Parts: sequence; C-alpha cells; structure tokens
Amino acid sequence: MVVLDQMKVELQNQRGTLDEVTAALSLDARKKRIEELSRAMEEPGFWDDADRANRQTREMKSNQDMVDRMEALHRQYDEIIDLIDLQNEEGTDDEEMAAEIRADLDSFTQTLEEIRISNLLNGPYDRNNAILRLGAGAGGTESCDWCSMLYRMYTRWAERKGFSVDLLDYQDGDEAGIKSVSFQVNGENAYGLLKSEHGVHRLVRISPFNAQGKRQTSFVSCDVMPDIEEDLDIQINDDDIRIDTYRSSGAGGQHINKTSSAIRITHFPTGIVVTCQNERSQFQNKDKAMQMLKAKLYMLKQEENEAKLGGIRGEVRKTDFGSQIRSYFLQPYTMVSDLRTGKKVSNADGVLDGDLDPFINAYLQWLANGGEPVGADEEDI
Repeated sequence: MVVLDQMKVELQNQRGTLDEVTAALSLDARKKRIEELSRAMEEPGFWDDADRANRQTREMKSNQDMVDRMEALHRQYDEIIDLIDLQNEEGTDDEEMAAEIRADLDSFTQTLEEIRISNLLNGPYDRNNAILRLGAGAGGTESCDWCSMLYRMYTRWAERKGFSVDLLDYQDGDEAGIKSVSFQVNGENAYGLLKSEHGVHRLVRISPFNAQGKRQTSFVSCDVMPDIEEDLDIQINDDDIRIDTYRSSGAGGQHINKTSSAIRITHFPTGIVVTCQNERSQFQNKDKAMQMLKAKLYMLKQEENEAKLGGIRGEVRKTDFGSQIRSYFLQPYTMVSDLRTGKKVSNADGVLDGDLDPFINAYLQWLANGGEPVGADEEDI
C-alpha cells in the first residue's frame, strides 16, 4: 500500500533523531547511576539524612523513568516497522489497520519530540520547581481580570502536566480579578519549561468592563524563578530588610490562615519584595519568604557576573505597552503571538486553557539556536 510505504519512510526519517536523542541522554551512564543509587538505598542509615535520601530517590526515579521511556520508544519504532512490513506482505488493503498504524506513528513522533525538547533543559536549575508571580499592570480592572485569566492558564497547564500548584500569596483586585498572585509549580523540569513565560503578557479584546464595548489593551507581568532548595551562600544584613506581617487574604479558603501570619520582606538595596501567606504559621511563611529572597538575590548576582545567565530570570521589563513578550488577541480575530520566537497559534482559547507547549517548545528551540530576536509583525507592536 502506498499509504503504508509513505508512513514507513516518514518513520525511517525519524531514525536519525531517535539515535541522536538516545546518545545525548547517555542511557548507559544513567543505568550505571541507577545501580549505584540502588546499592546506596540498601545501605543501613540511608534514611538518616532525609533530605539527601529524598534527593537521591528523586534522581533514581528520574533516571529510571527516562531509561524506560527511551527503551519503550525504541520498541515502538521496531513494532511499527514490523507491522507495516507484515501488512505489505499480506497485501491487504486494511484501512482500519492503516489508521491504527497512523495513530501509533503520530504517538511515536510526539513522544520523541517531547523527549528531544526536554533534553534541551540543561540549565543549572531547569529541573527545579518554579515560582511564578503575576502582577497586574497598565489597564486597571481589565488588567486584574487578565491576571486572573493568566493564573488559570498556568494552573491548567500544570494540571495537564501532572504538576501540583501551591498558592504562596494572593491579592484580590479592587473591583474584579487578581492584583497579584505568587504560586509554586511542583514537578520535574517545571522551571526549565516555565522560564519561557518570564516577561510581560499583553491582552487585546473587547473589554467586558467597558460599557461602550471598546477594544482595550491590558498588561500583566510574569516573574519566574527556580525554587532553589539548597541553602544558598547569600549573606543578608538585617539592616537591609524590612519584615512586615499582615492578615492573609484572597482565594485560599480554609487553606489560608486568617490570622496575621502572612509575611512580606522588602530588600532595600535591590528593591526586591517577596511575600508568602500559604504556610500554617508565621515562622513557616518567614522561612519560605527568606528562601525566595535568597534565590532572587543569588540569581541577580549570577546575572551581574555572567550576562549569558540572563536566561535564568530574563530581562526586567516595564509592565506596559511596547514591552511585551507575547500578545493575546481575542478581537477582532483570535491569535497568540510570541514576539521572541515568532511562534503563532490561532486557537487562543486553547492557549488560555493551558495549551502552552507549542510556545514553550519554540522558546527552548529558540534558546538552543542562540536566542536571536525574531521581531514582531506590525499588528504585534
């Protein structure tokens, strides 16, 4: 069958990518590391140091998952080839079987591309959890509503990935929506994937808050940083910070303590402000906020020392017109356009429902190719 032969050629064209990804992942070294960790876990006293034991357990699971996934991909490749050859030998025109092979081939291609992209996540903190802060910018109530839409978008994306989300701080808008929200996305490679989202996001639509039905533009800033668990060697002078306590509020329900346990830390030399209200006690909120402050200061120091590490946090931008990294058009047409990579998606509703992978993958590929600005079309400016 011509259709089967075409699919076989399509699959064989993926062989080079499959071999390249397999070599890049160093599966033999991963298997050796799995054996080392497995022996270590059998040693008495392994769990005496719970933090170290948990790190090594996660490392072992990560390596084992990748080995299993790649071995399954190689088996799938061979099985599809064998199935195509068998159908050609029988000479039957089985459309149902051809459709099944097509589905298997599409699944293989998608999985291979996902693994190839994940292999680009080789930054020092790419495997860490991610902490995001969304802040409404120019646009008033409209921007607060846009902030709530983005918060939903990222939580929906996390759900699709099987990641969990911890709310750290939440401030309602004056009339509607969210003025600011900080949350942590927990999952392997969460920061490596979400670092693409750092910057200003622009929304263009007919505002539901405008009685005249005029098209309005609003902005929300998205700050993304890795959750660095280890104790960073960052010295913070007590005279350089102010620690404020305030009453927790927002969309936390029973999970947010209503006493004055929320913590805000202001670092005077840099102007950095971090907040946390999610933990059960003031002391836990303070510890988390200090951890976030140290991580921000550490990243700032790295950016100052090496310009090439600017990708960890990204360029600081004003939250207004002309500084956006991505534009979301809902009227007069639907389009989401990334101004860095040139990636465009017409299904804006799908993107706002959490389908961010096309933009994330395009960003990682863009970084791998040097990260040169692509520029924007005229309607994006």
